[in-house]
Amino acid sequence: MSEEKKNKYSADSIQALEGIEHVRMRPSMYIGDVGVRGLHHLVYEVVDNSIDEAMGGHCDTISVIINEDNSVSVRDNGRGIPVDLHKKEGVSALEVVMTKIGAGGKFDKDSYKVSGGLHGVGVSVVNALSNTLKATVFRDGKTWEQEYERGKALYPVKSTGTTKDRGTEVTFHPDEQIFTQTIEFSYETLANRMRELAYLNKGITITITDRRQKDKDGEFVSDVFHSEEGLKEFIRFLDGNRESLIQNIIAMEGEKNDIPVEVAMVYNTGYTENLHSYVNNINTHEGGTHLSGFRRGLTTTLKKYADASGMLDKLKFEIQGDDFREGLTAIVSVKVAEPQFEGQTKTKLGNREVSSAVSQAVSEMLTNYLEENPDDAKIIVQKVILAAQARHAATKAREMVQRKNVMSGGGLPGKLSDCSEQDPALCEVFLVEGDSAGGTAKQGRDRKFQAILPLRGKILNVEKAMQHKVFENEEIKNIYTALGVTIGTEEDSKALNLEKLRYHKVIIMCDADVDGSHIETLILTFFFRYMRELIEAGHVYIATPPLYLVKKGN
Repeated sequence: MSEEKKNKYSADSIQALEGIEHVRMRPSMYIGDVGVRGLHHLVYEVVDNSIDEAMGGHCDTISVIINEDNSVSVRDNGRGIPVDLHKKEGVSALEVVMTKIGAGGKFDKDSYKVSGGLHGVGVSVVNALSNTLKATVFRDGKTWEQEYERGKALYPVKSTGTTKDRGTEVTFHPDEQIFTQTIEFSYETLANRMRELAYLNKGITITITDRRQKDKDGEFVSDVFHSEEGLKEFIRFLDGNRESLIQNIIAMEGEKNDIPVEVAMVYNTGYTENLHSYVNNINTHEGGTHLSGFRRGLTTTLKKYADASGMLDKLKFEIQGDDFREGLTAIVSVKVAEPQFEGQTKTKLGNREVSSAVSQAVSEMLTNYLEENPDDAKIIVQKVILAAQARHAATKAREMVQRKNVMSGGGLPGKLSDCSEQDPALCEVFLVEGDSAGGTAKQGRDRKFQAILPLRGKILNVEKAMQHKVFENEEIKNIYTALGVTIGTEEDSKALNLEKLRYHKVIIMCDADVDGSHIETLILTFFFRYMRELIEAGHVYIATPPLYLVKKGN
């Protein structure tokens, strides 16, 4: 393939697949849902097109503006979508990209080696789900534009003047007929994603502006994101509030088996692992083969080093993979030419070949780092040994919690004021701070379906506690026993078992003061780290406590 042909991005590069009515009939197939998440996904799809241009080295500036009427404008300084006549379709390539689902340079391997937003697929879906959209292209010294309503062009692509600029600008307004829940964009949600993209694509500048609100100086709220160090800076941002165990951020970027791999990681003094993974800039929340490759590379390399150092000789039990990841914050970013995602929302990577590529990259990076930094290596291995000892103790403590729950049967905590209703779906339990609050809550409850469990003072901060300490804590044992949940299911010995859950509403009720909100945060942290299934199943609620009491007479 000649270099000239590869760099020629024209109407011939655009290939079209199918029609727009299908998108409007089944939007969730394309954007996941039609709620808040799907709404913001529209912006990501348009921005992804600009990021594709940046990844190809054609663009370094992207601007996102939320306009007063809740429309969004995205502009880049890339090559501009081609406007010349599309041979097969007989209309401008811009119109094909904007109105034909599955039209885009993404399917023409010469135009884009890797692509996140599936160029053209995303933007035509956005067009189909917008009541109005305007595309402006700055290309070859001219400005071109076309407007659309619900995915259909209002007039042919026309030239509106000359320009020295280059790039593409898309302004769209989401369709209220599709997004019935809300069409209000959250500045914070979009800004977080733009920050993420700036870290993942170092060197590009992304500006986001909200024209619906002004700051104290009377300027529109705005942020500029630009990163020179990429994932290293991302790690610093993510771990900003944690205490580092080692001074250096371990980072590498390279290519293995034609797959570009970027990894950055650091250890902190905490006890939880924070792993973030991306494929072509898409956040893969459910992980996938790149994450399993990272875990394998990390475990194998650290285990090999620890064995060779002789530091594991006195350990009486086997070290497990989890022990190597305690207190680890890591980001894995890979670029894959033809990613296979499991699920429509692209959140789990399925390509087998990626696993070994990431594993090799991590193994080489870590081996070099450990050899060059023996002091850090020793600290990391000591942390791993400590994690293994804590896990061993936690297993025993967990078994005690389990045994107490299973054997005691009706042995509920003494402080629990239970309700009379037997159907868990109708029952709710209030977790309240202290006995005095418990007293008032008992007076105001309906005994038929409302139970009260007073907690003594501030519950343990599980984010900073070792696992066995968590399971030994009296208040936490009481929560397990009162709720009737146990640890371990047929599929996963560590998962929460909700089969005997006694209440379908677990309500955190704390005082309306600083202490109250702190206790609320501590309880939520415990649920998030140790009973996440309870949150995901929609059983956890927070009560809004009253600020005033109105009395009449005595």
